[in-house]
Amino acid sequence: MPKRVTLALLVLVAAQSPGLSAQDYRARAVAILKTVPLIDGHNDIPDAIRERGGLDSVDFAVAQPKLMTDIPKLRAGAVGGQFWAAYVPVTTMDSGPHPAVYALEQIDLIKLLCAKYPRDLAMAYSAADVERNFKAGRVSCLIGIEGGHAIENSLGALRMFAALGVRYMTLTHWRSLSWATASTDTARRGLSAFGRDVVHEMNRLGILVDLSHVNDGTMSDALHAAHAPVMFSHSSARALTHHSRDVPDSILRLVPANGGIVMVNFNPGFVSEEVRVYEDSIGPRTRALRAAGADSAAIGDSLTAWQARAPKATLPQVADHIDYIRRVIGVDHVGLGSDFDGITEVPVGLEDVSKFPDLIAELLRRGWSEPDVQKVAGLNALRVLRAAERVASEMRGARH
Repeated sequence: MPKRVTLALLVLVAAQSPGLSAQDYRARAVAILKTVPLIDGHNDIPDAIRERGGLDSVDFAVAQPKLMTDIPKLRAGAVGGQFWAAYVPVTTMDSGPHPAVYALEQIDLIKLLCAKYPRDLAMAYSAADVERNFKAGRVSCLIGIEGGHAIENSLGALRMFAALGVRYMTLTHWRSLSWATASTDTARRGLSAFGRDVVHEMNRLGILVDLSHVNDGTMSDALHAAHAPVMFSHSSARALTHHSRDVPDSILRLVPANGGIVMVNFNPGFVSEEVRVYEDSIGPRTRALRAAGADSAAIGDSLTAWQARAPKATLPQVADHIDYIRRVIGVDHVGLGSDFDGITEVPVGLEDVSKFPDLIAELLRRGWSEPDVQKVAGLNALRVLRAAERVASEMRGARH
């Protein structure tokens, strides 16, 4: 009997068996992830490696207890494709290396990382590359620039990043640009005329427009300006957690017509309202202690005690966001965007990349079908990549 038929029968029988154990659901999840590449929209391991002294200081082939990502964990997590974030700190806008130089160094690190471990990793620049690497048993390395300040207001720089294989760019990080507004900004403006030019050029180049980190006005403007599907590489649902980095329903409902994807973030403050409220209380509590005359030691002790009582986000809450987005805009528009190694706290049960099958198992436990699980795991991301490639080809053809 063909493998796919056997798996389908296993899923059908298991779905009708209410007494399945956690191990059974995880085994089903692992079996499904052998049929489709799990694609994570955002992982910050390049900057984590850079902070530790570079590739010569980190052996990615062995378990790294202080990192959320390494090859053994990627294998245990059945990861098939990973967008590595070429993160560019907003501080480079003021001092240090030029943002473009920092981005180039991050892209170089990603390519060197991939080349150093050819048995396990392989570069990918297209959906077809991801599928080919998956069949060969390798994890695809895709490049996403985090922070539009990397192009330094130059469409020429954007074109050169495309030539280097960049497949998405997050329009802003935590700080607004002259042409796009960040989620931290109270201004209501969205994209400028140049910002719309950036979006159109990204479409022509086949670079996905990533709307994580931007404000609602920029989200809306980009969705209306884009000719290709957009992505939210690591954002969750604001209806469940009222964080500005999450996506409100008004924006979610624009995504299906665009064909885009919202890849759910695992950051505890983005998936747990209780955690968000707690995190927002730390600043006011510190200021209140200072106003009361507490010294630094007393403030530190108080915050340590406060931290000990901090709430924790959980794996089921991440699944809640995935469920919610499916319910509001459909299963074709939701994916996974962990933000591993870019977050300092993690949900209980999602401590590192090895835990992806546990999240898939939770969806199965909730009654998700095999086809729907395959979509959220990776097929939706592949569809968006293919659509971006098709639009780019059409736009380039139209100019000749």
